[in-house]
Amino acid sequence: MFEFTVVPGPAVREALDKDRPAVIDLVRRTYVHHEAGDSVNPDSYFLRFPDKPDSRIIALPAFLGADVQRAGIKWISSFPANTAAGRPRASAVLVLNDYETGYPTACLEAATISSARTAASAAVAATALRPGGHSGSTLSVVGAGIIARNVCDYAHAAGVRPDTYLVHDLDPASGQALVEHIREHLGAPAAFVADLDTALAADTVVFTTTVATPYVHTPFRPGQLVLNISLRDLAPGVITQAANILDDVEHCLKADTSPHLAEQATGGREFVTGTLAAVLNGEVTPGDDLPVIFSPFGLGVLDLAVGSHVLHRAQEAGTAIDIPGFFAETHRW
Repeated sequence: MFEFTVVPGPAVREALDKDRPAVIDLVRRTYVHHEAGDSVNPDSYFLRFPDKPDSRIIALPAFLGADVQRAGIKWISSFPANTAAGRPRASAVLVLNDYETGYPTACLEAATISSARTAASAAVAATALRPGGHSGSTLSVVGAGIIARNVCDYAHAAGVRPDTYLVHDLDPASGQALVEHIREHLGAPAAFVADLDTALAADTVVFTTTVATPYVHTPFRPGQLVLNISLRDLAPGVITQAANILDDVEHCLKADTSPHLAEQATGGREFVTGTLAAVLNGEVTPGDDLPVIFSPFGLGVLDLAVGSHVLHRAQEAGTAIDIPGFFAETHRW
């Protein structure tokens, strides 16, 4: 009853890399469970710093029912200045709680989990929102960090096969590194493009940047699919001239995301077409007369689902570390 387990980063990565399709399917099912109300997903809580306005630490509490039956919280930091020193921007832990007693039962390295669930979410959207597939198309990635690499890997695992990848980043070295990863690990043609407009003209455009304010002001064309993973690249006018699919409407229309700015600019939510779960359930089908933009705020229930999966796999593999005597008090008297 009072067991506590730690799953370190290498064990997390091993559990995730072994079966990306399983993680994608898990994320797909979690969206559906969340849409059906079998979850509790409060607002995320942002800790910001007066002398570091670009940095933040976010708490994402959640409960997921279905076949998971766990509560928990992800505590994830984003310090963009880390990248200049060659360190990852994000770091995180995930604490899982037993639903019967409320006791915390595990702590997992979670930057890897967060990246995987974000990438799996993009993969689900890439397949659901371009049901005809990606053959004969171009896919561009704007922002070439760790999330971008994972999005490419998970999209590939989901069967996304564009004819060509384009990569754009303000740092050519980072962009070229992603190009080489795509060529070597996905076996696909890829090229770095210094011109942003060239990247924005691709059939599918994936944004994985760290920007805080919009810089894309030209609307996309009908037939384009935009995965707005970093949430703040697009001006309100770009959002309002597209069919918009969100992961969760209430969550996404907060914190100055591009859809939130569009709501403030228009005074309404008429530009919201529906949720990804509604698309998966067959309740919403975006037309072909507008570009389609997917904006995922990122739900804590996804971290719970993927984290529970990782914990189970790590325990099976013997890579989870049990901490005997973690709790000082195990009896009321």
